[in-house]
Amino acid sequence: MSTRLNPYIGFRDTARQALEFYQTVFGGDLQLSTFADFGASEDPAEAGKIMHGQLTAENDLVLMAADTPNSMELTPGGSISISLSGSDEAELRGYWDKLAGSGQATMPLEKAPWGDTFGMCVDGFGITWMVNILGAPQQ
Repeated sequence: MSTRLNPYIGFRDTARQALEFYQTVFGGDLQLSTFADFGASEDPAEAGKIMHGQLTAENDLVLMAADTPNSMELTPGGSISISLSGSDEAELRGYWDKLAGSGQATMPLEKAPWGDTFGMCVDGFGITWMVNILGAPQQ
């Protein structure tokens, strides 16, 4: 297997809801494991939190997430964006509609100066997404 880079998002206690939402956006197989499943829960109130979640969808799309125990620091969203890019306009617009529809478009999905169609949004879980639909190749 070749090396793969995929996003791993940290939440305080909404990883399950976020990953279930992302499954409605991207489809695929969702695997969820709680802290209790691994016997790793120091606080019984956190036993049901997600220790590791992985959504594996078509096109080698993999998105991982976990809840952060209250004893650990969490900087939601940080300064990172997740970027989706490709030439399948219908697929990417479908992702955009669901992601932006759950939150707020910060830059509309429209023709960009470089010739592609580009937009930015923050989904309902506070995650920033960039969508870039490749334009016609320049001659």
